[in-house]
Amino acid sequence: QVQLAESGGGSVQAGGSLRLSCAASGRTVGVYVVGWFRQAPGKEREFVANIMWSGSSTNTADSVKGRFTISRDNAKNTVNLQMNSLKPEDTAVYYCAAGRFRSSRSDDYAYWGQGTQVTVSS
Repeated sequence: QVQLAESGGGSVQAGGSLRLSCAASGRTVGVYVVGWFRQAPGKEREFVANIMWSGSSTNTADSVKGRFTISRDNAKNTVNLQMNSLKPEDTAVYYCAAGRFRSSRSDDYAYWGQGTQVTVSS
């Protein structure tokens, strides 16, 4: 089993920044990719970005490209999501997920964190 714990959510005004962290623990040997997804009220869960667990290759959704950056901290076993130039439409619960396939589909991720709320006010 892999346990994931997100932190760093909160409230910010439009144009501001937040940094989310995802701490992985447990049997991470089977983890191939870690991704961030988000879900706004009444909407489907949406892919944000992912990063290879053993490397640095990343993939970012067009909706956040140029504003959000995903990265890994090998020493701390964490994956971070730096979010800049935030917009009200970025408001959502953000989830960290781990899986064995590099994918933007939430169904391909076996392990999920509990989520952290990000609220951007105009």
